[in-house]
Amino acid sequence: MSQTPFRLDGRVALVTGGASGIGEACSRIFTAAGAAVIIMDLDEARGTALAAELPGGRYIRCDITDEAGVAAAFASIPKLDVLVNNAGIGLVGSVEETSLPDFERLMRVNVTGCFLVTRGAMPLLLASQGRIVNIGSVAGLVGVKRRYAYCATKGAVVAMTRQLALDYPTQIRVNCICPGTVDSPFVEGYLEKYHKHEKEKVRAELNARQPIGRLGKPEEIAYMALYLSSDEAAFANGGVHSIDGGWTAA
Repeated sequence: MSQTPFRLDGRVALVTGGASGIGEACSRIFTAAGAAVIIMDLDEARGTALAAELPGGRYIRCDITDEAGVAAAFASIPKLDVLVNNAGIGLVGSVEETSLPDFERLMRVNVTGCFLVTRGAMPLLLASQGRIVNIGSVAGLVGVKRRYAYCATKGAVVAMTRQLALDYPTQIRVNCICPGTVDSPFVEGYLEKYHKHEKEKVRAELNARQPIGRLGKPEEIAYMALYLSSDEAAFANGGVHSIDGGWTAA
């Protein structure tokens, strides 16, 4: 009997940073695949509005760097099958240009936040033999100029993915996606902050940085996350999957 692949019917998925960019694309695409999606995000207006659009959708306001807040959020979740650790922030700067507060802020969100949410989700995921998809970056695989702190945090996400797969090889599945530059509010924020007067010039440079000649689309990343969360990916565990238009192929 033929079956539509990559379905998540009857499953509950939680997406951190799920109200915009790659997270929003995951929330929408996972819902279309049959999942009930929990959007965990600090942006209450966007999160509430998106959850209202999605059948079975739910929004939880949570600061993923706050241990007590994360614990309270998971106390309100009775079942979980898929966790997408997507929330993250960026920073431009060499090691000399990076202040300690900025370095610690990136570590807190991108690394500590991923740790706290993963730890909070583990009892539920172990009960469901669930799946974790961590959203890393090419910056966790290769050096990127003037991204000292960002590269450090995304390298940590890659390492945490591999370590989890060793500790829980049959109980859960965990994989990491490493996108190239994706056309999203994350990139728009970068352009606004660092290149306000030359946005189009820098946007063209960002497009050219991927050998394919363009930025990625949030949906392209979300569909890889959907595959890795599905039963069809049952043999994929501990993997680090680049989706970067050829950036890391060289």
